[in-house]
Order: sequence, then structure tokens, then C-alpha cells
Amino acid sequence: MSLNEILREAVQREASDVLLIAGLPVSYKVNGHICREGERLFPEHTRVLVEELYSLAARPIERFLETGDDDFSFALPGLSRFRVNALRQRGSLALVIRVVSFSLPDWRALGIPENVMAFANFPHGLVLFTGPAGSGKSTTLACLVDTINTTREAHVITIEDPLEYLHQHKKSVVTQRELYTDTRSYEAALRAALREAPDVILLGEMRDAETIKAAVTAAETGHLVISTLHTIGAANTVDRIVDTFPPEQQRQIRTQLALALEGVVSQQLLAAEGGTLIPAFEVMTVTPAVRNMIRESKAFQLDSVISTSGALGMITMDQSILELVRGGRVSRDTALRHASNPDWLEKRLSSL
Repeated sequence: MSLNEILREAVQREASDVLLIAGLPVSYKVNGHICREGERLFPEHTRVLVEELYSLAARPIERFLETGDDDFSFALPGLSRFRVNALRQRGSLALVIRVVSFSLPDWRALGIPENVMAFANFPHGLVLFTGPAGSGKSTTLACLVDTINTTREAHVITIEDPLEYLHQHKKSVVTQRELYTDTRSYEAALRAALREAPDVILLGEMRDAETIKAAVTAAETGHLVISTLHTIGAANTVDRIVDTFPPEQQRQIRTQLALALEGVVSQQLLAAEGGTLIPAFEVMTVTPAVRNMIRESKAFQLDSVISTSGALGMITMDQSILELVRGGRVSRDTALRHASNPDWLEKRLSSL
């Protein structure tokens, strides 16, 4: 199969990813399951597919051949957009390709709750979306930007690695910048964004202390800053941010974070009863009590606040999973595998 045929098959199957790795057949990831198709690929096959992809994307291949790693996105007109990670493994070339629809997803159809989408209405502050890789954070962020774009007159600047969803200008003006193509680093793009009359800044990932510091400063100065971390849970997120800094700076960043942070959303994808995937969300909105806990280094108490603040739109991951079981969306076994506190969830499930 040519690469073009493989990508068309992936779109037809509604696959989330395509894995082209020597020693395995073409592999499609569909609803979390890997489906293998055809004969095993050999190194000469994967090299031809890599060369074909770089030709389709009109991207020079020399940098990848020199470094062994490359990330970028491209589109095939009339088919879809694709996010690509090209890599070298065991001396052969390989591809992992994420399928990204041209059309922006409908947050209601995806099962994203209103208390998550409500962060699109915040005028300023820092909102963090967290979860493991592949948990749907990029899709949730795209829905959030689209909601802002549809409902607000704002200048939205996104800094992504690479670009996935493309946003048309609606009520808002959406400026999308891709790392290494349009700018050299997250930190440089973020500092430049402050001189570009932004109202909302979407930062693909907070990777280091300098980027975190710049993001918090931007949120403090009256902008809505939305970003991601590969953490699970609000308490872990706060601790991860603080621990990124040397000890002598941790008190200062904790104080800044307590003032700037407006919410933390953690998400993961669960296998639904119908064979699809459905998200579960932990949502923390920042109240005066939460700000005090962050400032006083008591992040370990945040889980308790979230679990008892449902009236304020908060919900723990386990409470979210419990609601999915009650709604008949996921099985008990699946729920317990993804629970933060399986014992707590099992007690609640036994009373259903």
C-alpha cells in the first residue's frame, strides 16, 4: 500500500493513529485497540513510506535523517489533517501519525461537560488541562478555543507543537503559531505574544521553569492563558509546577500561582460500552480556600475540597467515573481500572 492509501484507510476506519514500524504490519489504532493489516513491513518499506510522507508534506527530509526525530503536521485536501512524529528505531525509520479532522469537534458529542467549557468565559487567569499523552487534551483545547472564537470578540494566540486543528476567524481573530516553523521556542513565542494585543493565549505545553514563569506572568497581567501538563489531578499539577523551580524560588512561584490560577481540568479516556472512547474529567475551580492551600503548600488537601464542592462545579475524577457507570456508559471493571481511589469507587459501585 502507498502512504496515501494507508492514510485514506485510516480516515475511513476512523482511526486515531497510524503506526508504521518495521517488523509489524501497518497498524491502525481504533478506539484504543490496535488493528494490524497486511504483511509485515521491512526497513526498506518504512523508508519508502517516510520519503513519500515528506514528499506529500513538502518538507525537507535532511533534518530528520540527521537527528532521528521530527514533529510536524500537514493536510491532504479533501481527506484530513495529520500530526506526524517521524523517528528512527532499531536503525530503521518509522512513523506515528495522528489523524486530525478538518472540522472542529462538537464538545457535546464528545461528552465534554459544561463545567469544563465554562472556562471559555473566564476573562483572565491561568487554566490548566492535564492528563497523560493521548487523553484528549488537544481536542478539549480545540473545543475551548472554538467556543471563544464563536462567542467572544478577542484576539486568540495559539502556540502549538505542532498545529493540529485549524481555526477560522469567527467573532475572534485566531493567530496560530507552530513551534520551530513560526517560532524557536514556547518561551520566546509567549513573550512575543504579550506585545501582540492578545486576550487569550493557548500554550501547547508548559515544559520548563522559564515557560511556566512566563505563562504565570501573562495570566497575572490580565490575559486568559490556557496550557497543558502531563500530570493527573490538581494536587499533582500544583506540586509539579512548584517542583520545577529551585528551592529558593518555590515560595515566590507558589504565591504567584495562588493568585493567577483559575482552574485545573484533568482528563482521561475510558473504553465505553459501545466500543468507543469516552472522557472522564476532574474539575477544580480556584476559590479563596484553594488559593490559601496553594500559597501555604497544602496542595494535598485539594482533593478533599474538590470532592465536597460539587455546588461550585467541581468534581473529582472518581466522581466523574462513577457518573459514567451510573449512566451505563462504562463497565464497572473499566471504572475500577481508571480510578484514583479504587476502594472508594468500589464501595459506591456496590450500592448501585
